[in-house]
Amino acid sequence: MWGLDTPFYFYLLLLIPILIAVYLWNTVWKKKKITEFGSGNYLKRLAPEASTTSKPLIKMVLLAVTVFALIIALVNPKFGTRIETVKRQGVDIVFAIDVSKSMLAEDIAPSRLGKSKQLASQIINNLASDRIGIVGYAGSAFPMLPITTDYSMAKMYIQDMHTEMVSSMGTALREAIEVGSNYFDDPKTSKVMILISDGEDHGEGISDAIAMAKDKGIKIITIGVGTPDGGQIPIKENGRTIDYKKDTDGSTVVTKLNDATLKEIAKSTDGVFIYGSKTDEVLQLVDQTLQKIEKTDFESQQIADFQSQFQWFIGLALLLLIIDSLVLERRTAWMKKINLFNEK
Repeated sequence: MWGLDTPFYFYLLLLIPILIAVYLWNTVWKKKKITEFGSGNYLKRLAPEASTTSKPLIKMVLLAVTVFALIIALVNPKFGTRIETVKRQGVDIVFAIDVSKSMLAEDIAPSRLGKSKQLASQIINNLASDRIGIVGYAGSAFPMLPITTDYSMAKMYIQDMHTEMVSSMGTALREAIEVGSNYFDDPKTSKVMILISDGEDHGEGISDAIAMAKDKGIKIITIGVGTPDGGQIPIKENGRTIDYKKDTDGSTVVTKLNDATLKEIAKSTDGVFIYGSKTDEVLQLVDQTLQKIEKTDFESQQIADFQSQFQWFIGLALLLLIIDSLVLERRTAWMKKINLFNEK
Protein backbone atom coordinates (compact mmCIF):
# COMPACT_ATOMS: atom_id res chain seq x y z
CA MET A 1 0.00 0.00 0.00
CA TRP A 2 1.25 3.45 -0.80
CA GLY A 3 0.17 7.07 -1.04
CA LEU A 4 1.40 10.58 -1.83
CA ASP A 5 1.30 13.34 0.77
CA THR A 6 1.51 16.44 -1.48
CA PRO A 7 1.26 15.42 -5.17
CA PHE A 8 0.89 19.10 -6.12
CA TYR A 9 4.69 19.40 -6.14
CA PHE A 10 4.84 17.13 -9.20
CA TYR A 11 4.32 20.33 -11.21
CA LEU A 12 7.91 21.26 -10.27
CA LEU A 13 9.10 18.48 -12.58
CA LEU A 14 8.64 21.04 -15.37
CA LEU A 15 11.89 22.58 -14.12
CA ILE A 16 13.89 19.60 -15.43
CA PRO A 17 13.22 20.18 -19.18
CA ILE A 18 13.97 23.87 -18.58
CA LEU A 19 17.37 22.95 -17.07
CA ILE A 20 18.09 20.66 -20.00
CA ALA A 21 17.25 23.43 -22.45
CA VAL A 22 19.57 25.84 -20.61
CA TYR A 23 22.32 23.21 -20.65
CA LEU A 24 22.01 22.69 -24.41
CA TRP A 25 22.10 26.43 -25.07
CA ASN A 26 25.12 26.85 -22.78
CA THR A 27 26.94 23.97 -24.51
CA VAL A 28 26.51 25.54 -27.92
CA TRP A 29 27.64 28.94 -26.60
CA LYS A 30 30.78 27.49 -24.92
CA LYS A 31 31.77 25.56 -28.03
CA LYS A 32 31.57 28.77 -30.00
CA LYS A 33 33.76 30.60 -27.49
CA ILE A 34 36.30 27.75 -27.36
CA THR A 35 36.58 27.84 -31.15
CA GLU A 36 37.39 31.56 -30.95
CA PHE A 37 40.06 30.90 -28.29
CA GLY A 38 42.07 28.38 -30.29
CA SER A 39 42.16 25.12 -32.24
CA GLY A 40 41.38 21.73 -30.78
CA ASN A 41 45.02 20.48 -30.74
CA TYR A 42 46.18 23.68 -29.05
CA LEU A 43 43.61 23.28 -26.25
CA LYS A 44 44.55 19.63 -25.74
CA ARG A 45 48.24 20.56 -25.22
CA LEU A 46 47.19 23.39 -22.90
CA ALA A 47 44.84 21.32 -20.70
CA PRO A 48 45.11 17.60 -21.43
CA GLU A 49 42.70 16.72 -18.55
CA ALA A 50 39.92 18.98 -19.83
CA SER A 51 36.75 17.45 -21.19
CA THR A 52 34.56 19.70 -23.25
CA THR A 53 31.62 17.30 -23.43
CA SER A 54 31.64 14.45 -20.91
CA LYS A 55 32.05 16.40 -17.64
CA PRO A 56 29.39 19.05 -18.38
CA LEU A 57 27.04 16.29 -19.48
CA ILE A 58 27.67 14.31 -16.30
CA LYS A 59 27.11 17.43 -14.21
CA MET A 60 23.88 18.15 -16.05
CA VAL A 61 22.61 14.61 -15.46
CA LEU A 62 23.57 14.82 -11.77
CA LEU A 63 21.78 18.15 -11.43
CA ALA A 64 18.61 16.87 -13.14
CA VAL A 65 18.50 13.74 -10.96
CA THR A 66 19.16 15.86 -7.84
CA VAL A 67 16.26 18.16 -8.68
CA PHE A 68 14.06 15.13 -9.37
CA ALA A 69 14.98 13.58 -6.00
CA LEU A 70 14.22 16.82 -4.14
CA ILE A 71 10.83 17.14 -5.84
CA ILE A 72 9.95 13.55 -4.91
CA ALA A 73 11.00 14.38 -1.33
CA LEU A 74 8.55 17.32 -1.37
CA VAL A 75 5.79 15.02 -2.68
CA ASN A 76 6.61 12.76 0.29
CA PRO A 77 5.66 9.25 -0.87
CA LYS A 78 4.33 7.02 1.87
CA PHE A 79 4.33 3.24 2.06
CA GLY A 80 2.51 0.91 4.42
CA THR A 81 5.25 -0.54 6.57
CA ARG A 82 3.34 -1.65 9.65
CA ILE A 83 0.14 -3.60 10.05
CA GLU A 84 -1.76 -3.32 13.31
CA THR A 85 -5.05 -4.65 14.60
CA VAL A 86 -7.71 -2.16 15.65
CA LYS A 87 -11.16 -2.58 17.13
CA ARG A 88 -14.19 -0.44 16.39
CA GLN A 89 -17.30 0.14 18.44
CA GLY A 90 -20.44 1.61 16.96
CA VAL A 91 -23.69 0.95 15.11
CA ASP A 92 -24.46 -0.64 11.75
CA ILE A 93 -26.39 1.94 9.68
CA VAL A 94 -28.03 1.42 6.30
CA PHE A 95 -29.16 4.44 4.27
CA ALA A 96 -32.21 3.72 2.09
CA ILE A 97 -32.59 6.63 -0.32
CA ASP A 98 -35.61 7.20 -2.56
CA VAL A 99 -34.64 7.83 -6.22
CA SER A 100 -38.14 7.75 -7.72
CA LYS A 101 -39.29 10.42 -10.21
CA SER A 102 -41.26 12.25 -7.51
CA MET A 103 -37.92 13.06 -5.84
CA LEU A 104 -37.24 15.48 -8.70
CA ALA A 105 -39.90 17.86 -7.35
CA GLU A 106 -38.43 21.18 -6.30
CA ASP A 107 -40.81 22.08 -3.47
CA ILE A 108 -37.73 21.79 -1.28
CA ALA A 109 -34.44 23.24 -2.53
CA PRO A 110 -32.55 22.26 -4.58
CA SER A 111 -34.87 19.28 -5.11
CA ARG A 112 -36.09 16.42 -2.97
CA LEU A 113 -33.32 14.17 -4.25
CA GLY A 114 -30.71 16.90 -3.94
CA LYS A 115 -31.78 17.54 -0.35
CA SER A 116 -31.69 13.80 0.39
CA LYS A 117 -28.09 13.62 -0.81
CA GLN A 118 -27.11 16.61 1.32
CA LEU A 119 -28.73 15.13 4.43
CA ALA A 120 -27.15 11.69 3.96
CA SER A 121 -23.67 13.17 3.39
CA GLN A 122 -23.96 15.46 6.43
CA ILE A 123 -25.11 12.60 8.64
CA ILE A 124 -22.10 10.55 7.52
CA ASN A 125 -19.81 13.48 8.31
CA ASN A 126 -21.05 13.36 11.92
CA LEU A 127 -20.36 9.65 12.34
CA ALA A 128 -17.22 8.34 14.00
CA SER A 129 -16.73 4.57 14.03
CA ASP A 130 -20.10 3.32 12.77
CA ARG A 131 -20.37 1.06 9.72
CA ILE A 132 -22.64 2.14 6.88
CA GLY A 133 -24.31 0.72 3.78
CA ILE A 134 -26.45 2.22 1.01
CA VAL A 135 -29.65 1.06 -0.70
CA GLY A 136 -31.38 2.88 -3.54
CA TYR A 137 -34.99 2.31 -4.42
CA ALA A 138 -37.90 3.43 -6.58
CA GLY A 139 -40.33 0.87 -8.04
CA SER A 140 -37.82 -1.72 -6.82
CA ALA A 141 -34.86 -1.65 -4.45
CA PHE A 142 -31.23 -2.49 -5.15
CA PRO A 143 -28.08 -2.69 -2.99
CA MET A 144 -25.52 -0.01 -3.85
CA LEU A 145 -22.78 -0.25 -1.22
CA PRO A 146 -22.33 -3.08 1.30
CA ILE A 147 -21.57 -2.41 4.95
CA THR A 148 -18.26 -0.53 5.15
CA THR A 149 -16.28 2.01 7.16
CA ASP A 150 -15.12 3.84 4.04
CA TYR A 151 -17.09 7.08 4.46
CA SER A 152 -15.49 8.76 1.45
CA MET A 153 -16.58 5.94 -0.82
CA ALA A 154 -20.10 6.05 0.66
CA LYS A 155 -20.47 9.79 0.02
CA MET A 156 -19.23 9.33 -3.54
CA TYR A 157 -21.91 6.70 -4.17
CA ILE A 158 -24.56 8.97 -2.68
CA GLN A 159 -23.61 11.90 -4.91
CA ASP A 160 -23.86 9.64 -7.98
CA MET A 161 -27.44 8.61 -7.25
CA HIS A 162 -30.09 9.70 -9.78
CA THR A 163 -33.62 8.85 -10.85
CA GLU A 164 -32.52 6.86 -13.91
CA MET A 165 -30.87 4.19 -11.77
CA VAL A 166 -34.09 2.19 -11.53
CA SER A 167 -36.16 1.42 -14.62
CA SER A 168 -39.33 0.51 -12.74
CA MET A 169 -41.59 3.43 -11.84
CA GLY A 170 -43.14 4.21 -8.47
CA THR A 171 -41.89 3.89 -4.90
CA ALA A 172 -41.66 0.55 -3.11
CA LEU A 173 -40.99 1.20 0.56
CA ARG A 174 -41.54 -2.49 1.31
CA GLU A 175 -38.65 -3.58 -0.95
CA ALA A 176 -36.43 -0.81 0.40
CA ILE A 177 -36.90 -2.03 3.96
CA GLU A 178 -36.48 -5.70 2.99
CA VAL A 179 -33.29 -5.16 0.98
CA GLY A 180 -31.89 -2.88 3.68
CA SER A 181 -32.74 -5.43 6.38
CA ASN A 182 -30.76 -8.11 4.53
CA TYR A 183 -27.61 -5.98 4.96
CA PHE A 184 -27.54 -6.84 8.66
CA ASP A 185 -25.99 -10.30 8.81
CA ASP A 186 -24.63 -10.10 12.37
CA PRO A 187 -27.36 -10.63 14.99
CA LYS A 188 -25.16 -9.16 17.74
CA THR A 189 -24.70 -5.67 16.27
CA SER A 190 -26.98 -2.69 16.89
CA LYS A 191 -28.92 -1.94 13.72
CA VAL A 192 -30.34 1.31 12.35
CA MET A 193 -31.90 2.11 8.99
CA ILE A 194 -32.18 5.73 7.85
CA LEU A 195 -34.93 5.86 5.24
CA ILE A 196 -35.06 9.12 3.27
CA SER A 197 -38.16 9.60 1.10
CA ASP A 198 -41.18 11.74 0.28
CA GLY A 199 -43.32 8.89 1.60
CA GLU A 200 -45.24 8.19 -1.59
CA ASP A 201 -45.72 4.42 -1.60
CA HIS A 202 -47.07 2.65 -4.67
CA GLY A 203 -46.37 -0.83 -3.41
CA GLU A 204 -48.02 -3.28 -1.04
CA GLY A 205 -47.01 -5.32 1.98
CA ILE A 206 -45.42 -2.51 3.98
CA SER A 207 -46.63 -4.14 7.21
CA ASP A 208 -44.75 -7.34 6.35
CA ALA A 209 -41.53 -5.38 5.79
CA ILE A 210 -41.99 -3.57 9.12
CA ALA A 211 -42.48 -6.92 10.87
CA MET A 212 -39.28 -8.21 9.25
CA ALA A 213 -37.33 -5.18 10.51
CA LYS A 214 -38.74 -5.58 14.03
CA ASP A 215 -37.77 -9.26 14.11
CA LYS A 216 -34.17 -8.31 13.30
CA GLY A 217 -34.13 -5.53 15.91
CA ILE A 218 -33.75 -2.75 13.34
CA LYS A 219 -34.71 0.76 14.35
CA ILE A 220 -35.83 2.84 11.37
CA ILE A 221 -35.30 6.60 11.29
CA THR A 222 -37.49 8.08 8.57
CA ILE A 223 -36.71 11.49 7.08
CA GLY A 224 -39.46 13.11 5.04
CA VAL A 225 -38.35 15.39 2.20
CA GLY A 226 -40.96 17.52 0.48
CA THR A 227 -43.89 19.67 1.58
CA PRO A 228 -47.56 18.90 2.34
CA ASP A 229 -48.57 21.31 -0.44
CA GLY A 230 -46.37 19.37 -2.86
CA GLY A 231 -44.74 20.34 -6.11
CA GLN A 232 -44.63 19.52 -9.78
CA ILE A 233 -42.14 17.08 -11.31
CA PRO A 234 -40.00 18.94 -13.86
CA ILE A 235 -38.84 17.41 -17.12
CA LYS A 236 -35.42 18.82 -17.93
CA GLU A 237 -33.20 18.94 -20.97
CA ASN A 238 -29.58 20.10 -20.63
CA GLY A 239 -30.37 21.36 -17.15
CA ARG A 240 -33.34 23.48 -18.30
CA THR A 241 -36.97 22.74 -17.44
CA ILE A 242 -38.94 22.21 -20.67
CA ASP A 243 -42.14 20.75 -19.22
CA TYR A 244 -43.74 19.06 -16.20
CA LYS A 245 -44.82 15.46 -15.80
CA LYS A 246 -48.46 14.81 -16.67
CA ASP A 247 -50.84 11.95 -15.95
CA THR A 248 -52.80 9.94 -18.51
CA ASP A 249 -55.50 12.64 -18.59
CA GLY A 250 -52.96 15.32 -19.50
CA SER A 251 -53.11 17.03 -16.11
CA THR A 252 -49.91 18.16 -14.43
CA VAL A 253 -48.89 15.78 -11.65
CA VAL A 254 -48.50 17.27 -8.18
CA THR A 255 -46.60 15.10 -5.71
CA LYS A 256 -46.98 15.69 -1.96
CA LEU A 257 -45.11 14.61 1.15
CA ASN A 258 -46.86 11.61 2.69
CA ASP A 259 -45.63 11.81 6.27
CA ALA A 260 -48.28 9.42 7.59
CA THR A 261 -46.58 6.35 6.09
CA LEU A 262 -43.13 7.47 7.26
CA LYS A 263 -44.41 8.12 10.78
CA GLU A 264 -45.97 4.67 10.90
CA ILE A 265 -42.70 3.00 9.86
CA ALA A 266 -40.71 4.91 12.48
CA LYS A 267 -43.19 4.35 15.30
CA SER A 268 -43.55 0.63 14.60
CA THR A 269 -39.76 0.05 14.79
CA ASP A 270 -39.06 2.28 17.83
CA GLY A 271 -37.44 4.82 15.53
CA VAL A 272 -38.18 8.47 14.94
CA PHE A 273 -39.68 10.53 12.12
CA ILE A 274 -37.93 13.79 11.13
CA TYR A 275 -38.96 16.47 8.67
CA GLY A 276 -36.06 16.98 6.29
CA SER A 277 -36.47 20.68 5.55
CA LYS A 278 -33.99 21.91 8.19
CA THR A 279 -30.58 20.26 7.97
CA ASP A 280 -29.39 21.29 11.46
CA GLU A 281 -32.54 19.88 13.05
CA VAL A 282 -32.17 16.60 11.16
CA LEU A 283 -28.54 16.19 12.20
CA GLN A 284 -29.36 16.95 15.82
CA LEU A 285 -32.26 14.49 16.05
CA VAL A 286 -30.35 11.72 14.22
CA ASP A 287 -27.38 12.20 16.56
CA GLN A 288 -29.62 12.10 19.64
CA THR A 289 -31.25 8.90 18.42
CA LEU A 290 -27.91 7.20 17.68
CA GLN A 291 -26.53 8.23 21.08
CA LYS A 292 -29.34 6.30 22.79
CA ILE A 293 -28.49 3.10 20.93
CA GLU A 294 -26.05 0.71 22.57
CA LYS A 295 -22.75 0.46 20.71
CA THR A 296 -21.39 -2.95 19.79
CA ASP A 297 -17.88 -4.21 19.01
CA PHE A 298 -17.08 -4.86 15.37
CA GLU A 299 -14.65 -7.43 14.09
CA SER A 300 -10.99 -6.44 14.26
CA GLN A 301 -9.69 -4.88 11.06
CA GLN A 302 -6.20 -4.75 9.58
CA ILE A 303 -5.03 -1.28 8.62
CA ALA A 304 -1.77 -0.06 7.08
CA ASP A 305 0.12 2.70 8.84
CA PHE A 306 1.76 4.80 6.13
CA GLN A 307 5.35 5.86 6.80
CA SER A 308 6.99 8.84 5.07
CA GLN A 309 9.89 8.01 2.75
CA PHE A 310 11.09 11.53 1.86
CA GLN A 311 14.36 11.12 3.80
CA TRP A 312 15.65 8.57 1.27
CA PHE A 313 15.27 11.04 -1.58
CA ILE A 314 16.94 13.82 0.41
CA GLY A 315 19.84 11.45 1.10
CA LEU A 316 20.07 10.65 -2.62
CA ALA A 317 20.11 14.37 -3.44
CA LEU A 318 22.97 14.98 -0.95
CA LEU A 319 24.97 12.07 -2.39
CA LEU A 320 24.56 13.45 -5.91
CA LEU A 321 25.70 16.90 -4.74
CA ILE A 322 28.87 15.34 -3.30
CA ILE A 323 29.56 13.55 -6.58
CA ASP A 324 28.88 16.79 -8.43
CA SER A 325 31.40 18.65 -6.25
CA LEU A 326 34.11 16.09 -7.13
CA VAL A 327 33.47 16.65 -10.83
CA LEU A 328 33.61 20.41 -10.21
CA GLU A 329 36.96 20.07 -8.37
CA ARG A 330 38.65 18.49 -11.39
CA ARG A 331 37.09 21.16 -13.58
CA THR A 332 38.55 23.86 -11.31
CA ALA A 333 42.04 22.33 -11.60
CA TRP A 334 41.80 22.70 -15.39
CA MET A 335 40.74 26.34 -15.08
CA LYS A 336 43.77 27.05 -12.86
CA LYS A 337 46.10 25.83 -15.63
CA ILE A 338 44.51 28.26 -18.06
CA ASN A 339 44.96 31.13 -15.58
CA LEU A 340 48.64 30.28 -15.05
CA PHE A 341 49.18 30.28 -18.81
CA ASN A 342 47.57 33.68 -19.16
CA GLU A 343 49.77 35.13 -16.40
CA LYS A 344 52.93 34.01 -18.20
